[in-house]
Amino acid sequence: MPAHAKILGVSANDLPPARSTSPAGDAPSAGQQPTTDALRDSAFLKACRREPVPHTPVWFMRQAGRSLPEYLKVREGIPMLESCMRPDLVTEITLQPVRRHKVDAAIYFSDIVVPLKAIGIDLDIKPGVGPVVAEPIRRREDLARLRDLTPEDVSYVTEAIGMLTGELGATPLIGFAGAPFTLASYLVEGGPSRNHEHTKALMYGDPQLWADLLDRLAEITAAFLKVQIEAGASAVQLFDSWVGALSPADYRRSVMPASTKVFAAVEEYGVPRIHFGVGTGELLGAMGEAGADVVGVDWRVPLDEAARRVGPGKALQGNLDPAVLFSTREAVEAKTREVLDAARGLEGHVFNLGHGVLPTTDPDALTRLVEYVHTSTAR
Repeated sequence: MPAHAKILGVSANDLPPARSTSPAGDAPSAGQQPTTDALRDSAFLKACRREPVPHTPVWFMRQAGRSLPEYLKVREGIPMLESCMRPDLVTEITLQPVRRHKVDAAIYFSDIVVPLKAIGIDLDIKPGVGPVVAEPIRRREDLARLRDLTPEDVSYVTEAIGMLTGELGATPLIGFAGAPFTLASYLVEGGPSRNHEHTKALMYGDPQLWADLLDRLAEITAAFLKVQIEAGASAVQLFDSWVGALSPADYRRSVMPASTKVFAAVEEYGVPRIHFGVGTGELLGAMGEAGADVVGVDWRVPLDEAARRVGPGKALQGNLDPAVLFSTREAVEAKTREVLDAARGLEGHVFNLGHGVLPTTDPDALTRLVEYVHTSTAR
């Protein structure tokens, strides 16, 4: 029985069998990326590379987490940040939706503020609130608190990914990080914000300090993604959750350079890079230029229109409204068919929700959705 199963009290019968992920037949050690043909030829990675696929691949943002009763059970009494730093717990939670839903990719269980915590920023994730920063960063002298991130700072990430790749076999693992703008918004506001008034005040009032802040965050983010890729992640996603609060001009001038720097820093690894933001319909063209291979689309813009805005040479990811899953099975299938129809003719398509799985979503609805997409797009 895998070590994390013993620690968490999970039955070995509930776990997928460990599968070989290296040409020699041995599970990879930390820092050794799986290279089997089965992994390279997975539907998810092929779609990201805009290659023909046996079926449209599916995964869900926030699939590893709060909608699953098994997640709530193993997280009981354990603070969020602590759970992100325990390789046994990270492994178990990351695997849960793969077992239950049969999704085509796993997403590494973590939080976007983990690298900030790892470099010593005083923050916590408050239940029902989100990340809260004790001392917001708003002055030039505050930048000194944003030191470089080293692999040793997040050794638990390397350990967890080593465990995961040995279990996942031919199922790709997606690593992720928060984009510089979204991280900056938490740091400057001190927590979640509806209007981002402090963030925008800094961006407009001291553009050089803002540029320096985002550049530092780009370096930290790139380092965090490199750790995940070198440990075995087969793709990475950059989450820019709050960037939809900006105009296209502000995005291009004040945010896009930092996101581009992150994507350029990991280009040499050759893994697919996904870029996602919420409320970014007006930004899709610029986001398509920032350097990712796949652009995530929320539910507000149909995929065929999103493809026109993004331009050629990119795969798209998305984009069923998460709230649809609360409707009838017939309605879910009808709305899913609309997404799939809009995706016809795309260079590559990864089916996903237009944002994360909502906490009270019925897990069985997600399982049925995966099966429906697989069956109706089988080639």
